[in-house]
Amino acid sequence: MKTISFILRKEFIQIFRNRTMLPIIFIMPILQLVVLVFAANMEMKNIDITILDRDMSSSSQQLISKFVGSPYYNVSYSNESVSAAVSDLYANKSDIVLNIPKNFEFDLVNNKSVDVQVLVNAINNTSASLITLYTNSIVADYNKQIIPQIRNAKYQQVSELNVQTLFWYNPELDYKIYMTPGILVILVTVIGMFLTALNIVREKEMGTIEQINVTPIRKHHLLIGKLLPFWIIAMFELAFGLTLGRILFNLHIEGSLFTLFGFAAIYLLVALGIGLLLSTLTENQMQVMFLSYFILLTFILMSGIFTPIESMPKWAQIVNRFNPVCYFIKAIRMIVLKGSTFADLSKDAISLAFYALAVFSLAVFRYKKTT
Repeated sequence: MKTISFILRKEFIQIFRNRTMLPIIFIMPILQLVVLVFAANMEMKNIDITILDRDMSSSSQQLISKFVGSPYYNVSYSNESVSAAVSDLYANKSDIVLNIPKNFEFDLVNNKSVDVQVLVNAINNTSASLITLYTNSIVADYNKQIIPQIRNAKYQQVSELNVQTLFWYNPELDYKIYMTPGILVILVTVIGMFLTALNIVREKEMGTIEQINVTPIRKHHLLIGKLLPFWIIAMFELAFGLTLGRILFNLHIEGSLFTLFGFAAIYLLVALGIGLLLSTLTENQMQVMFLSYFILLTFILMSGIFTPIESMPKWAQIVNRFNPVCYFIKAIRMIVLKGSTFADLSKDAISLAFYALAVFSLAVFRYKKTT
């Protein structure tokens, strides 16, 4: 332990003297939480809708008023043809065109079916899906409101089915609450993986690693002393990020902090092991930056932080079994938002523990120390 304590002291002095690492450790967490949580928002607002009302009746005005009253739409009107309204889609002046046909009110009053045409700019399929969902919801609400007014007398006594939706764990559907835990996972991953590899490779470039290698220090003492500081810093960053999330976004932790930090401790062993493995595969900081960027980008994009893993192709779901980031994102969201216990995450924790053992073993095997 005395040997490790000396190495830890040396590492912390070296870290805090490094002007490159300090901004990544202390400035990046604030930027990630404040900027990315607001920027990575899947909610659709300021939807530009062009309404073509060819009926000009009170019923069509009731439908239009629902879009006008919605905070998600910017309504503009067109008195020209459908083709003229569609030209706004081509010119990116509009996201959606709502075409209300002639005899709209007449057909409603006479119990005839009425088709309302909706044209959506689908150059971005994600936004198009959300716009369609919002629009269908408004039309369905209007349909539910208008049916009792036009129903025949013999159907007046038929009771309606009232469906109420209750959202668990995030009742306000606040996207910031959903994104904050995922951003924190990226934060601790960068601290654990990237900085570990960068620190060891930097010593290779400076030649100081060779001086350490020829000392009587045992290999496991050296590796523990090298990796433990970044494990401590990453755990501190997680605690700092959760505190910042509580202050800025009112993020409540429903589960146990002990479970959260226990799972994070296991996950960081994997991230640190990958960083150590990358340092054994590269000889300079440029190489390790390119290699770690490629691995981190792949892990993050396939982790489920933006899109559900269940919606990915089957082969991608199989590949994700080897993606440690997806394990931690799933776990932190379940603990923070759902209040899950360690028993609910035991399978993932065991998988990460074996993952960490395998990565460390491979990294230690490749690390060469001259004695």
